[in-house]
Amino acid sequence: MINIRRSADRGHADYGWLMSHHTFSFSAYHDVNHMGFRALRVMNEDRVGAGQGFGSHPHKDMEIVSYVLEGALEHKDSMGNGAVLHPGEFQRISAGTGITHSEFNPSSDEPTHFYQIWIGPDRLGHAPSYEQKRFDVSSSAQQLRLVASADGREGSITIHQDVQIYVAQLAAEKSIEFQLEESRHAWLQVLRGRVKLNGYAMETGDGAAVSSETALDICATLDAEIMLFDLC
Repeated sequence: MINIRRSADRGHADYGWLMSHHTFSFSAYHDVNHMGFRALRVMNEDRVGAGQGFGSHPHKDMEIVSYVLEGALEHKDSMGNGAVLHPGEFQRISAGTGITHSEFNPSSDEPTHFYQIWIGPDRLGHAPSYEQKRFDVSSSAQQLRLVASADGREGSITIHQDVQIYVAQLAAEKSIEFQLEESRHAWLQVLRGRVKLNGYAMETGDGAAVSSETALDICATLDAEIMLFDLC
């Protein structure tokens, strides 16, 4: 079973300095039919204006993964971490027992375009932690690159949940296959371009919830970048 979540149907917020699209219920956007999928709680696509950002705010008991598509994102937190996230880099914050952090666009003239994903942890009360890594996805085009997992295998960032996150760049007319165990589920997010998932057409910003499927065929109809979640 594949259920497509169309980009145009997502929640939308326009604050002038911030344009945000919410795949699942978030902040003032509430939709009882889209509260999350499995361990996925938030799938936000944000565009932040030059020199703008989110002031210091708290989080607790959530795995937060950020991925920049364009521009840069400056991060500071109560654990003493300070870094700038660029395209190709993934950031993971385990908020655990509680942190505060801020996120800003450090550019004076260019916007930042990024995804932020929240994943419910395997238990409450983890010690807060931070991790950031660069992945050269373009060097393994037409392949799924593991970027996050529970055990950190293949150099991926580690998250406190039985979830694997993959990213791939696909040239038009190229395809990849993914075998999903019978007991597991998947979410496919189209970051850029167009693909077909088992024949279902998907465009930029579209997502798909997958259950009771074992073979996933992802074919690009335009040059595309995708993010695939393997979920328990």
